[in-house]
Amino acid sequence: MLKDFPLFINEEFYAAQVSPPQLDRLLADGWRHFGEHFFRYNTGFHENELRRVLPLRIRLKDFTRSKSQRRILKKNQDARTVIRPIEITAEKEILFETHKKRFKHSVPDSIYDFLSFVPAEVPCGALEVCVYQKETLLAASFFDVGEAAVSAIYAMFDPQEFSRSLGIFTMLLTIEYALKNDKIFYYPGYAYEGNSFYDYKKRFSALETFDWNGNWENFESDYEIAKLRLG
Repeated sequence: MLKDFPLFINEEFYAAQVSPPQLDRLLADGWRHFGEHFFRYNTGFHENELRRVLPLRIRLKDFTRSKSQRRILKKNQDARTVIRPIEITAEKEILFETHKKRFKHSVPDSIYDFLSFVPAEVPCGALEVCVYQKETLLAASFFDVGEAAVSAIYAMFDPQEFSRSLGIFTMLLTIEYALKNDKIFYYPGYAYEGNSFYDYKKRFSALETFDWNGNWENFESDYEIAKLRLG
């Protein structure tokens, strides 16, 4: 799986302030961040296997919604959505505690594992997309805003509303925001080569992946690769 792979990369730094153009450059070079902690790594362990890490991005001018994504939008027509600067409230902290019960491994301690204590401004400008059913918060997703790109930070939802596919729904809302604001790229985060918990990120059109040599290339799904190998 790691044949013809570049040298291992595992780097980090801390920054309290990053400008929108600087954020774009970091994202384009495979960096991500939680709060002031910026990091990038090209391999990771998943289910006791050393896997290639795949930074992903969507080239927005080429993006089209799939049939299933259109169904998700229709399913959530009854919801109210809001996009605004990030503000962590008691309501969001309760949702975080509820959402994290879905995880069996690497369970986060706090929402501040992912966000700074001034999340709308530090280390860069960031927004939240919130989904409500009447006055009840069903989901919240946080994303950075660069000059030419937006980048997902963390998303959470009420597990009892699983049938709504709220994680995908908030991604689609973020893409819609990015298109309306003339952004070029949406970065949904890292995934792994092969099957993993993060495969939902691979199910978007116009997807590209970073080769860890400074280049972005069209993403081929594992299914498409298998078809090519089988002829």
